[in-house]
Amino acid sequence: MENFAVIDLGSNSCRMTVTQIEADGSYTVTHRLKEMVRLSEKEDEGATPTLHPEAIERTVAALKGFKAVYDQLPNLTLTAVATAATRKASNQKKFLKRIKNELDLTIKVIPGTTEAYYDYLGVVNTLPATNCVMMDTGGGSCELVLIVNGQAKELISLPIGAVSLTEQFDLADTIPANRLFNAMTFVDKLFNSVWWLRNGLNLPLVCLGGSNRTLAKINRRQSKLLNFEDIHGYRLRDTAIYQTFEQVIGLDAAGRAEIPGLARDRADIIVGGMIPAITLMRFLDSDRMLFSQNGLREGILFEHLTDLAATNSQVKE
Repeated sequence: MENFAVIDLGSNSCRMTVTQIEADGSYTVTHRLKEMVRLSEKEDEGATPTLHPEAIERTVAALKGFKAVYDQLPNLTLTAVATAATRKASNQKKFLKRIKNELDLTIKVIPGTTEAYYDYLGVVNTLPATNCVMMDTGGGSCELVLIVNGQAKELISLPIGAVSLTEQFDLADTIPANRLFNAMTFVDKLFNSVWWLRNGLNLPLVCLGGSNRTLAKINRRQSKLLNFEDIHGYRLRDTAIYQTFEQVIGLDAAGRAEIPGLARDRADIIVGGMIPAITLMRFLDSDRMLFSQNGLREGILFEHLTDLAATNSQVKE
């Protein structure tokens, strides 16, 4: 038996999943931990963006909490990756060195395309995502994958996310029409620069990431579905999606915090987080979304399970 732990240090949240893998290849998820660290918050933009000291302290504290859990596990295999905020930070090496010194934890900074590929693995192994456009909206980046006949035909990572768009266009509280228009126009132009996205016209969107999952949770709460947070495989039509977005943008931060299904600690960044999905849905003239609870961490797990199966097969030979 192996305890396989994956830490995903994102721009908005830090998450850890622990999966117990048996000798026969069967597995069970035993831990799902999350801390909102806002690592990209107040990140000095420009040619050399820098992680803010307060964000670093929140992140180190979260990782220490995770360490207290995984240190108790026998037969541990630990993989830790960092994405957009760490990827572009000028003080990346100093930040990672501190984590190594204080926690004896090595974090691998992965490229955006690798992040997109792991998202793809997490989705196609758990959902009927044969022909679609997959979108993962994080705090500081947005990963897109064109899936054709179950294969990742094209993939890209774009430098937009819930935190970065919120700060760039001042979307945290009351949102005037001009700011919303400017933000959506900015994102639309970015999508227009990705030539292969046109090949996804009329295909459904498969969405993951905290902001997109919140869109599903709000609708599940409104529909009074039991276990509203269980959004894996949940489907929504465009009319319901646009109605929810209209509700969210019409409120200030305090009002959004009262929406059932929307976590209070996400109320200030939810508009910035929803804009990429709403804009892409219009861009592709898509009429439906399928939501995934699985993404990067599960993709790393499936890669590991494949490697284990290959190793076992060689041993038997």
